Amino acid sequence: MTSSTNVIQVTNVSPSSTAEQMRTLFGFIGTIDELRLFPPDDSPLPVTSRVCFVKFHEPESVGVSQHLTNTVFVDRALIVVPFAEDRPTCFPAVNCYPLSCVSI
Repeated sequence: MTSSTNVIQVTNVSPSSTAEQMRTLFGFIGTIDELRLFPPDDSPLPVTSRVCFVKFHEPESVGVSQHLTNTVFVDRALIVVPFAEDRPTCFPAVNCYPLSCVSI
């Protein structure tokens, strides 16, 4: 399974999951160049779910990581999909949530 991207988007991440836990989980799949978890671990915002972006060193890791879809991690079944953009930002993560889920 090869991919044209080396970034994945992981949705339905438990609010109690940390960036370090996500790094450990996906680190078994391949070398991680960058990992972003939104909202960040130190965010004061109450959320019901989080979004994680993982940038792998090898594009082949994207296909392998998709096999973790529906894996229950903490208390949620993860959804792993390739992400077309090269550098993850908070904007796609914000678009994953209806406005009623985010308290400002």
